[in-house]
Amino acid sequence: MPDFVDSTVKDIDARVSELKQELAKLEAARAALVGGRRGPGRPPGTTTRRRTRSAAATTTTTGRRTRRSRGRRGGATRANQALELVRSKPGITIPEIAKSMGIEPNYLYRVLPKLAQEGQIRKDGQGWHPAS
Repeated sequence: MPDFVDSTVKDIDARVSELKQELAKLEAARAALVGGRRGPGRPPGTTTRRRTRSAAATTTTTGRRTRRSRGRRGGATRANQALELVRSKPGITIPEIAKSMGIEPNYLYRVLPKLAQEGQIRKDGQGWHPAS
C-alpha cells in the first residue's frame, strides 16, 4: 500500500509541474496580447511607472473608468521610424520594416494602417509607399 501512495503522489506532483509550466506559458501569451509585457532587462515583478488617475483616465457618473486615447507621441517613435523607412525604400513590406527596426512585425500591422489612414503612406500590393 505505501508503494501505491508514493507512486500516486509522484504522479500528482509531475502533473502539477506540467500544469504550472502550461499556466506560465498561457499567462505570458495573455500578457503579450493585452500589453502587460515588461520592457527588456527589467527584473520580474517590476513595472513601468503609471500615470496618475486624472492623466490616464476619466471617471463616469457610474464610477467606472474609461480610457482616453493617448494619440501619437512626439519624437523618434517606432511609427516615425517606420514612416522614414517607407519614405527611403518605397515598396518595402512589413516583415522587411520589422527586420530593419529589430522588432516583431505584429506591431507594424497595427501602426502602418493608422499611418495610411492619416494619409502619410499608402499600400500597394504587399508593399508600402509614401503618399504623394
